[in-house]
Amino acid sequence: MELDTLQAELTVLLSAVRAAGEVIQTVQNAGFTIQRKMNNDILTQADLEANDVLKKMLLGAFPDYGWLSEECVDASARLSQDKVWIVDPIDGTKEFAHGIPEYAISVALVVKGKPHLAVVYNPATNELFHAIKDGGAWQGNQRLHCAQPGAPRYRLLASRTEFERGHWDRFVDHHEVKVVGSIAYKLALVAAGHADATFSLGFKSEWDIAAGILLVTEAGGIVTDQKGAAFSLNQKNVLVDGIVASASHLNTEIHALIAEHH
Repeated sequence: MELDTLQAELTVLLSAVRAAGEVIQTVQNAGFTIQRKMNNDILTQADLEANDVLKKMLLGAFPDYGWLSEECVDASARLSQDKVWIVDPIDGTKEFAHGIPEYAISVALVVKGKPHLAVVYNPATNELFHAIKDGGAWQGNQRLHCAQPGAPRYRLLASRTEFERGHWDRFVDHHEVKVVGSIAYKLALVAAGHADATFSLGFKSEWDIAAGILLVTEAGGIVTDQKGAAFSLNQKNVLVDGIVASASHLNTEIHALIAEHH
């Protein structure tokens, strides 16, 4: 029965994310205005419309589940619910607004603090990644695996904002650093073996990373905060202390690399 429920949840989740992706690309093609939130983050019509589609489809199918989204007022009721959808309608809104195809829809179904289902979808490139707890990480019918041991130069994915601020200057001489927008998309790329690791030492929100955590771990990687602690999601305070994600064999080395340069 549990497997049947998981499959039903995944089917609805994949449909909802695809529908939200169509809305996002429609707005992208039609043009839009940019607003500012109270915290000065940017907001577009696409963020709000995608959020509406996801909420309508996911809670329409599973009305008893909790809801935590970047684009909704937080409701404390989720804290007492075993199953909670954690949603970022567009992770990488800055990239979306500037037409850079490095943004993604990120949705996870979290059960008692741990992600059990995850989808990260980049509608600009039509890359859809999903993961099932104890069932692997996938892109279509292809099972994903984190990078295997290789060259001494690590392939690292960096935040565009952090790179522009010079936070990655100390790594570029010794490692291959590629700038990519969305953290959710970066985590999916690590899960797919396109990079060895990604990390961000600033505060993140649960909706930025919930889906990516499951993708990387189901692909054989390790994801922690910057102090090496595992994540427990659906907390009252949704901010987390950075994120470090890598192939398992590099976990200790990546943390040592950060400590050496931080």
